[in-house]
Amino acid sequence: MTKTGQPVIALIGNPNTGKSTLFNILTGLKQKIGNYPGVTVEKHLGQLQLDDLEVQLIDLPGTYSLSAQSPDEMVVIDVLRGAIDDIGKPDLILIVIDASNLRRNLYLVSQLLELGQPVVVALNMMDLAVENGIHIDVDQLAQELGVPVVPIVASSGEGIDNLKKVLRQSLEKKAIPSLNLLPEIKQAAIKLATKLRREGIEIPSYELERALIDEEGYAEHRLAESHDNPVLEQIRQLRKKLSHGPSLSVQDARTRYGWINRLVDTIEVDEPETAKKSLTEYIDQFVSHPVYGSIFFLLLMAIVFQSVFAWATPLMDWMDHITTTAGKWLEAHLPPGALTSLLVDGVIAGVGSVIIFLPQILILFAFIIFLEDSGYMARAAFMMDRPMRAVGLSGRSFIPMLSSFACAVPGIMATRTISDPRDRLATMLAAPFMTCSARLPVYALLIAAFVPQKTWFWGLINLQGLVLLALYLLGILGGVTTALLLKRSVLKGPTPTFLMEMPPYRLPSLRSVLLKLWERAQIFLRRAGTVIFTVAILIWALAYFPHPVSIHNQFEQQRVEIQRQGNVVETRITELNNQEAAAYLEQSFLGRIGKAIAPVFKPLGWDWKVSAAVVASFPAREVVIAVLGTIYAVGSDVDEEDSSLITRIKSSTWPDGTTIFTVPMAIGLMIFYAFCLQCAATVAIIRRETGTWTIPLLSWLYMTSLGYIGALLVYQIWS
Repeated sequence: MTKTGQPVIALIGNPNTGKSTLFNILTGLKQKIGNYPGVTVEKHLGQLQLDDLEVQLIDLPGTYSLSAQSPDEMVVIDVLRGAIDDIGKPDLILIVIDASNLRRNLYLVSQLLELGQPVVVALNMMDLAVENGIHIDVDQLAQELGVPVVPIVASSGEGIDNLKKVLRQSLEKKAIPSLNLLPEIKQAAIKLATKLRREGIEIPSYELERALIDEEGYAEHRLAESHDNPVLEQIRQLRKKLSHGPSLSVQDARTRYGWINRLVDTIEVDEPETAKKSLTEYIDQFVSHPVYGSIFFLLLMAIVFQSVFAWATPLMDWMDHITTTAGKWLEAHLPPGALTSLLVDGVIAGVGSVIIFLPQILILFAFIIFLEDSGYMARAAFMMDRPMRAVGLSGRSFIPMLSSFACAVPGIMATRTISDPRDRLATMLAAPFMTCSARLPVYALLIAAFVPQKTWFWGLINLQGLVLLALYLLGILGGVTTALLLKRSVLKGPTPTFLMEMPPYRLPSLRSVLLKLWERAQIFLRRAGTVIFTVAILIWALAYFPHPVSIHNQFEQQRVEIQRQGNVVETRITELNNQEAAAYLEQSFLGRIGKAIAPVFKPLGWDWKVSAAVVASFPAREVVIAVLGTIYAVGSDVDEEDSSLITRIKSSTWPDGTTIFTVPMAIGLMIFYAFCLQCAATVAIIRRETGTWTIPLLSWLYMTSLGYIGALLVYQIWS
């Protein structure tokens, strides 16, 4: 029960049992996401209305047993024993099990029934069980388990009203199940807990029981971190005393599966003759075929890849148009000055730089969620396991890497599906190398300006396209090499055996998909978005201050002189305004920073203007185009195809008259952007996923150093 007195129901189950779908149906939009204290495991809380009673429902990470092997599985135990302060001990445990695979699911059920807490079982996927010719005596199952069992189909909402009714009744009765499969071990753990309590050491008996059974398991390792050796020694001595032949873990498994087999034989009747050939069998005949399946996979990935670019572009343009229009409206209705500039160039531009990513993120995650909920994602990961192993990763890393071609933010968020922490971190640090859409404006500008339009084979192949392809391949090479180096050094360890359950194919629930998309949008806007916005405001301040009045007076005098001539030339006024903006930027802190660091980047062929533009583009790479437009006095509303900007940068020179933007310098600049981590959103999301600033800062230093070295070698050798 929470501190406010609100009852708590813990929702738990194996992966692929429809647990998240049930959580979304029960809570709708009345849910929030946070983090458990001290770990990066996400906490999903929702409000469930049971008649006149409002209940807090907590969706626990999916697990196959209470023998924790990872931090998120240990969180499950912490919640169940009431170790999370803001949640308290659950008043009721709601277990979701797959009716078509009782033997697998009942292992976790057996462990939960021994906790001494009220339990309700939601028997999900009843429709699939019937299709497979499986008939379950639900009343007999409830009698054998000693707890209420409610048949449901979460994807369609069937049985949900009855489930709510049973949950309400169970919260009032608080009946405790009496299952005890290993009484000797349980009693030994209780006695040890009592003995330790007298010595001033408080360890729950169930945690001691798990430490006894799971030798060298996560529970024992955690006890080793928080308690002295005498405690561990007592556990080891007691384990040795209780082991009569086979280890306690073997005894535990044999006892539980013996109980499960007897139970299933009692309550389940298989009638293969009534089973229909499942949809999964039909689809797998095609998608698992070595030839047809591979072609289908490539086509599907091409559709996903193309949609993120093509479908997102109109929405991104629309959002950009809205923010630009809002900025122009404010400029027209507010007097010029620092406040107007803050609102237009800081706040509105900052908000725009955040929300412009949303279409890509939502479209990409819509595909990922659909593929996961439909059952295909497991097959895709399995198919890509072999090529990913060549660089020390598993098939689970493929989708995050592919996602990063659109935007590294959703790609890094997608690494949550990778269970091995080393693989997850290696994938996370390799993902930003993939050529995201934010790099394209920089590439387009420099390729259009410095790569000639040569074509071969009747125009089918052109040089500009080959250069762009080479930049994409360079990013892939950087990511793959990084993953390989990490897995052979600081993240060294065996690539884990790729075991993944192949769930049945199902049509995803539209409501569940939309709720998951809403969750992802919230995560991005609250966590990554706040950092992007903050950095955007900081860059605005650097680019605006100081704002010398003398510059305004100088250009205002020229504008007045033009107007006195009686024939106002609008283009001339615009040119003066652009020159004024360029003068302000040169005198700003950003311009001064550009001049201060210019000697560092001069070996790359950059002057202070390029250096300042690179600094200003840290919030988002594509900002460099607008900054270059301002610096070269052609206006900030230019794009990568603007002929005036291309002409200005091609004609810019050093004080001695030599050209700045040479071909080697431009190629080097593209290589710098191919490697460097010029993206505040990516840095923020790495910090969010790792829980520390150390890893994103090291990643930024590593990638920026690679970009610098690459640009340096190209410029110096080519020149």
